[in-house]
Amino acid sequence: MTAAIAPNASAATTDLAELADRYLAAWNETDAVRRRALIGRTWTESAVYVDPLMRGDGHAGIDAMIAGVQARFPGFVFRRVSPVDAHGANLRFTWELGPAGEAALVVGTDFATIADDGRLAGMTGFIDRAPAGLAA
Repeated sequence: MTAAIAPNASAATTDLAELADRYLAAWNETDAVRRRALIGRTWTESAVYVDPLMRGDGHAGIDAMIAGVQARFPGFVFRRVSPVDAHGANLRFTWELGPAGEAALVVGTDFATIADDGRLAGMTGFIDRAPAGLAA
């Protein structure tokens, strides 16, 4: 199912493709105030992000994690490169990361759990492809 509606979302219907894009927009937002606002709209207060390299707990932890990635890879941009697939309160999509306007250096797949209010409750990221040493 592509860009489906989470069956447990609140009455305000959640467009999962928009949710995934807003999630990636937070990763790309370098203005701290705007990034924190995006995180608040996208993640529940108790949300957790985890991948093989890092973890962020709650809004502050997720914000700090994103800021750290931006500091390590200045000028890099996340882009969604697959449709959003959904099953129940879960979704997945593939993204790529690379310098703005250039070929991607890293490709990954993220799996999320959607909370009852339509925001992300949890995200598990996988790195599918990365140059040796880049994502370590």
